[in-house]
Amino acid sequence: MVLLQVINDENLSNFTMFDKLGPKFFIRLTIDLISVFILIRFLYFPVYKNRENFFTLFIFNLIIFLITFILNKSDMSMGAAFGLFAVFSMLKYRTEGISSKDMTYLFLVIAMGLITALSKGTWVELAFINAIILLSTFALETTFLMKKEVSKNIQYENIEMIKPIHREALMADLENRMGIKINRIAIGKIDFLKDVAVIRVFYNDNTK
Repeated sequence: MVLLQVINDENLSNFTMFDKLGPKFFIRLTIDLISVFILIRFLYFPVYKNRENFFTLFIFNLIIFLITFILNKSDMSMGAAFGLFAVFSMLKYRTEGISSKDMTYLFLVIAMGLITALSKGTWVELAFINAIILLSTFALETTFLMKKEVSKNIQYENIEMIKPIHREALMADLENRMGIKINRIAIGKIDFLKDVAVIRVFYNDNTK
């Protein structure tokens, strides 16, 4: 009887916990997960192909949402919560070679988790705010607003052509070899012993 009473008390406490969370929690969690999934799967991953960051960004967002939703029931302000997790994210990656784009996406998933968990707006307003973030990221990440310029380092063996007077001929030779229209070039490391120069080539990405 005592065991049954304990089990019943535990079940009752579990149901009470879910009652306290209410539909507000599950609606916000659903909006957050859908938004972050779209951001990472359809905007980030097709371009950068980094499965490790796919996992990291998704878990980062989920944990931040859950913790900040709980903290929202205390006296912690949204600014304090945002500062806490921003500092935490910087400390997490301070020793790793994270690119500026990866840092931007990290900031986005943090911001989306905080906004969805702490905002006082309705679920429609939250969905609209997340949609604005997604559409803005899509427009800037793709060629929708402007052509996307990418770069590539190549080793060039005709070192005589790197002289400034041969710049136009050098670009023409690179365009003929690479089969692309080059916007500009930058001469990098030069090895006169091997007659090789590293040239950084900038061109528009026309894959999208």
